[in-house]
Formats: sequence, structure tokens, C-alpha cells
Amino acid sequence: MTKIIGIAGSLRQGSYNAALLRTAAELLPPGTTLEIASIKAIPLYNGDLEAGGIPQPVSQLKARLAAADGLLLASPEYNNSIPGVLKNVIDWLSRPPADIPAVFGNRPVALMGATPGGFGTVLAQSAWLPVLRTLRMRPWFGGRLLVSHAGDVFDETGAIMNAQVRDQLQQFVHGFVAAIRTGLA
Repeated sequence: MTKIIGIAGSLRQGSYNAALLRTAAELLPPGTTLEIASIKAIPLYNGDLEAGGIPQPVSQLKARLAAADGLLLASPEYNNSIPGVLKNVIDWLSRPPADIPAVFGNRPVALMGATPGGFGTVLAQSAWLPVLRTLRMRPWFGGRLLVSHAGDVFDETGAIMNAQVRDQLQQFVHGFVAAIRTGLA
């Protein structure tokens, strides 16, 4: 069984990126699970808070990620870059630094994203690369999923209305899983 942890980088109730992850979970190949992790309980990083111990929601997510075969990030693009809330989660997961190899080291990661804008999340996905490299993750470059004009792609319940985008998402997640299974991601 291949186990992937999915994290959406938006806290918005109607997040397009959370909807993208939910649909991805429906489109996985057999023998694969996608556990979607909530980041709502992760506090803002604060060294003083860390000095008192890693918060329980962070510790729980770290354990889930360390036990997974891969990470799927659904990252929105804010101001042509990484959303702060998702970067905050990654920063917490890297604490203390001695835990980085177990949580992130050599772990396959795929990036996808949806945005109301016209250029998809290409700049956010590019901005993630130095972070992933620093954490010694293995970004999967076998596919890209950049959903633009998301308001026209998803309905009010978060379902994908666009068959082409749904097919692209299915190809994307199948490619990522195949890469994990063969060691190419």
C-alpha cells in the first residue's frame, strides 16, 4: 500500500486547493491512500513556543509524514509566491532540525495548485523548490498541475466541473504514485 500525505496551503473554507486534494484522493490508483492533513491547528511558528515543546498538532503531523511514502502539496499562489500559512507548517515540521532527515529527507514530494488567476501557480511552485531542496526532499518533475481560473473549474461544492482538468489531475496523481513505487520520485 502506498501512503501519501496531502496538505492544502489554504485555510479558506471553500479552498480550491483543498478541493483539488479531495478530488485527487478519489482518482488514485488501486493500492494507494491519500491522507489529507488539516493545518488549521498549527500555530504560527514562535521560538518561544518551541522552547516549551513542539505543539501536539505539529508532532502528530510530523509522525504521519515520517510514516508516509510521499507528500502532495496543493499550494495556492499569493503575491507570486508561497502562501505564508503553508510555509509556516513546513517550518514547524522542520523543528528541531535533527528531525529533518526522518520527516523530509529523501521523501518524494509533488506540487500542484489552483488559483483564480490566469497563470496557475507556476511562480509558487518554483518558489517551493529551494525550500524542498534545503529539506533534502525529492521533488517529482514528471508532471505539472497548474489550475488557473479555478472559479470556472470548481462548482460551489468543490467538485471539478471541467473534465479536462479532472483528467489532468488523474494523470498527475497516477504519475506521482508510479514514480514513488519505482523509486523515480
